[in-house]
Amino acid sequence: VARGHVPVKRVGRGVRTERTLQSTTKIRRPSSSGTSGSPTGFHKGGGAESPLSKKGRRSLEEMASVYTLSVIAAWYFSNIGVILLNKYLLSVYGFRYPIFLTMMHMVMCAFLSMTVRASGIVPKQAIKGRKHAIKIAVLAVVFVASVVGGNISLRFIPVSFNQAIGATTPFFTALLSLFIMRHKESTQTYMTLIPIVLGIMIASKAEPLFHPVGFVACFSATFARALKSVLQGLLLTSDNEKLDSLNLLMYMSPVALFVLVASANVMEPDAFGVFYQNCLDSPQFFFTLTLNCVLAFSVNLTNFLVTKCTSPLTLQVLGNAKGAVAVVVSIILFRNPVSGIGMVGYGITIAGVVAYSEAKKRGKEAAAKRMGRGASSGVLELLGNEGDADRQRSGSKLSQMA
Repeated sequence: VARGHVPVKRVGRGVRTERTLQSTTKIRRPSSSGTSGSPTGFHKGGGAESPLSKKGRRSLEEMASVYTLSVIAAWYFSNIGVILLNKYLLSVYGFRYPIFLTMMHMVMCAFLSMTVRASGIVPKQAIKGRKHAIKIAVLAVVFVASVVGGNISLRFIPVSFNQAIGATTPFFTALLSLFIMRHKESTQTYMTLIPIVLGIMIASKAEPLFHPVGFVACFSATFARALKSVLQGLLLTSDNEKLDSLNLLMYMSPVALFVLVASANVMEPDAFGVFYQNCLDSPQFFFTLTLNCVLAFSVNLTNFLVTKCTSPLTLQVLGNAKGAVAVVVSIILFRNPVSGIGMVGYGITIAGVVAYSEAKKRGKEAAAKRMGRGASSGVLELLGNEGDADRQRSGSKLSQMA
């Protein structure tokens, strides 16, 4: 009797052969690593995952969690550290040259960004043409304005007030998106802008160290930061033109350096001599300035790594918390006076920023759901049209046969 058959039964003149169904499940022997060879680590016959593979997967997850937490900690340290060192150099130490300081930041950013790109840590992205290069140059000029404005403000106002004003960036972003890109947000999103503005008005009125020059410079820097964000979404629209933060920094650095060197020569001609003399007189000044420049680059590097490990939304949430941490640390270090009303105003602004982020998130989720429903209805309509066409073709064939 052949394998897989039962004995032949004769029924009248015919012969009927019945085949038995064999099981298609194959039991695989575990490999030397303790797994069955399948990606999930389970036997296809229903066996449990081996303890060795569970342990290996757990260790990989722990390593990934430690790496992500380390990147987030480095991001916090870099962002808060560069703000505090800028304040120390420009206000406490007395090196009153914010344009020159920004220029030194750009020198370090240009050098280290090219080094990191050559090492392969970030993917290599190229400029696609002359039009693409012009767009990047425009972004570089706006970027310089935002950084220089922020550094000028630190000469005259404390870090706590600087961060309170900087928290109003969503307000300018929403308005610029409306007027430049004609992008209208939901009513709920616009309502969250009210506490952002109200809080900063309260904080400004109650600020003990209010200075008009620092206030205007910080507001200008916040406006320029929002403008860069909107222009980046407007100019670098296609997938071929989009650049990550490090590649964009590398391509913006030469243009930014050209603008900053020219501006420093015109507006801060004594800065070069003072910098050279301070380096000779105080090695501590040179070390502090070098650390400040390295942290300025580390802000961009950790921005890229945090976004890669988590998501842009997580980076936005961390940014909201970063401002509060920077305020507390600066008050402890520099002991600048603060008022209770001012802290209440700053708290109202932060609450508005959090509400703005949540409203934006819900708006994106609702838009994604609408697109999903639209795609589904389009598919159903297409299938219905195809069914009608098939029925018409069948009817025409029957009429021809008749």
